[in-house]
Amino acid sequence: MKKQGHQVTKLPMYLPLFFDEHDLNEIPVFYGAISIYLKQMYPIFRHTPAWVDRLLNSGPMLKLAARMAGSTNAKGLEEMTISMLMGEEGKQKDELNRMVSWMSEYLQPDVIHLSNALLLGLAPKLKKEFPNAILFCSLQDEDVWVDAMKDSFRDKTWALMSTKAQYVDAFIAVSDFYAGTSIEKMNIPNEKVLTNHLGVDPDEYKYVATDKKERNIGYISRMCEANGFDIIVDAFILLKKDPTFEDVKLILAGGSTGDDKALIKRVRQKLKNENLMEQVDFHEDFDGEGRHEFFSKVKIISVPVRNGEAFGLYLLESMASGVPVVQPNLGAFPEIVNKSNGGVIYENNSPEGLAFALQNLLKQEDKLHELSNSARKGVEKEFNIYDQADKLIGIYTRFLKKN
Repeated sequence: MKKQGHQVTKLPMYLPLFFDEHDLNEIPVFYGAISIYLKQMYPIFRHTPAWVDRLLNSGPMLKLAARMAGSTNAKGLEEMTISMLMGEEGKQKDELNRMVSWMSEYLQPDVIHLSNALLLGLAPKLKKEFPNAILFCSLQDEDVWVDAMKDSFRDKTWALMSTKAQYVDAFIAVSDFYAGTSIEKMNIPNEKVLTNHLGVDPDEYKYVATDKKERNIGYISRMCEANGFDIIVDAFILLKKDPTFEDVKLILAGGSTGDDKALIKRVRQKLKNENLMEQVDFHEDFDGEGRHEFFSKVKIISVPVRNGEAFGLYLLESMASGVPVVQPNLGAFPEIVNKSNGGVIYENNSPEGLAFALQNLLKQEDKLHELSNSARKGVEKEFNIYDQADKLIGIYTRFLKKN
């Protein structure tokens, strides 16, 4: 959007956007993660002097918090989630006022776009303070967070999100699948929800033809049960029982949290028991060049997320690199694969189902080459980030003309 001459300001919440520090030097972090957590959990911190907040929200402290973060588990944070959704009636109302005051002083927005529906508690205040601005909200995987809560918290959270949704002019879902999920969960009118897929810049990914690679299977995501980390390992063990796939290796990339240590330990032990550790590569560098190196080494990837998900940006990165994807018939995966023609969808998200799909594809070198080409072309045509930005600007413009 900036390259097209639009003025865009990103307001970091909870933690700094470390990858984009050059763009955010003069912008404070609002709702500093450490400060709001302590104020939510320990009332004494709600009355501390301003210098304590400044210390807790300082760059070094937030960087420390970021290194300890990474979990998408709502356990223990249910009350904070509800408090955030209560907005001006919540325990973070002072921080809301601080953010709005800063925006009033430094910005004159035509469009305000919330990054996810868990921030809908901000909507009433923003709508009141900036009546001429169009208010949008993205929709992506909020259900992963909310549905992990206990029943009482879950129901209250969805109800609050539904109530606050009335202050938003339009919602932008990252897939048609998740648009439908959000309409049902939040009781949003159909006409208020639009879809604009995520995108990547294909030029940032190097295409490597499949005939230049060994028959390696890849996994790139958090190494956790929800993302099917154990499913792909078990599928690989099944695959290796067939001597036809003696040369095939498994390359695993992705982060983990303390919650995942037990699963990773079990997986490693299982691979040792099967004498397969030498044929599995834990690819630890999965950022920057390390990520590109991963894609250059794998012939296909699969991330067998147990319940599917709203999108899966790693699929676009893989396909832009010429790596076909093998995904379960869940969530937005069929939508992405059908739109790009860059992979295959399999039924029955189990080790047996995935092993069967991998076997079929690895046996068909011509099919792999065809999918590799169509994967790259599919991203260039359907998921180019510049085209997706154009579509989003078009949505903004359409609503501004109505206003």
